[in-house]
Amino acid sequence: MTDFAANRTMMVDTQIRPSDVTKFPIIDAMLAVRREAFVPQSRRETAYVDANIPLDAARIILEPRSLAKMLDALNLQKADMVLTIGAGLGYTPAVLARMVEAVIALEQDTDLARDAETTLMEEGVDNVVVIEGGLAGGASKHGPYDAILIEGGVEDVPEAILRQLKDGGRIAAIFIRGALGECRIGHKSDGVVNWRLSFNAAAPILPGFEAESAFSL
Repeated sequence: MTDFAANRTMMVDTQIRPSDVTKFPIIDAMLAVRREAFVPQSRRETAYVDANIPLDAARIILEPRSLAKMLDALNLQKADMVLTIGAGLGYTPAVLARMVEAVIALEQDTDLARDAETTLMEEGVDNVVVIEGGLAGGASKHGPYDAILIEGGVEDVPEAILRQLKDGGRIAAIFIRGALGECRIGHKSDGVVNWRLSFNAAAPILPGFEAESAFSL
C-alpha cells in the first residue's frame, strides 16, 4: 500500500524547499492537504510526482513546485479573498484555503466542478466556494479579490478578470510563448496591472486565454 503521507513529506522536502519556498503557511498547507484525494483515481499513485498531472487533453493539476512558487510570489495574507481560475478537482483551492480567509474556485467543466465540491467537503474544507462558469469571465459577483491565481497557461489575460482584482492586489499566471512558458506576477496599482517575470513554468493554455489573432480580411 502506498504511503501517501510519506510521499507528501518527500514532495515538500525534495520539490518545495529546494525551490526556495520556505514560508511556513505554504509548507504547512502542502504538508496537510492530501493531494492524492484531488487527482483522478487512475493517477493517484503519481499524485506527488514533480510534474503536471493531466486531467484531460487541455487541463492539468499544476506540479507542486510551480504551485508553491506561485503562492510564494503572491505574498498571500490570512485575511485575503482569493479567486482561483481553473479549479480542476480542487487541490489548489484546498491548499489556498489553509492560507487565506476565503477562496472562490472557478471551474467551467461540470464534472470537475461537482467532483471538486464533493472532495473539498469530504476533506473538511469549509471556506471554499466552487463556482461553475466560463473561466475567461472570472467570478465578478464575489470580487473584487486580493489575489487571483490562474491554474493553467495563458497567452493573454482578459480585461474582465483584471477588473476583478483589487487595487493593490496580485495575480499569478503562466504565460506561454510557443514552446516556452514563464510565470508572471501582476501587481495592480491605480487600476493598471504591471507584470514581472517570476520563474519558468509550463502548462496547457486554458480555453478563453488565447491571444486574439491579429489577422483580418
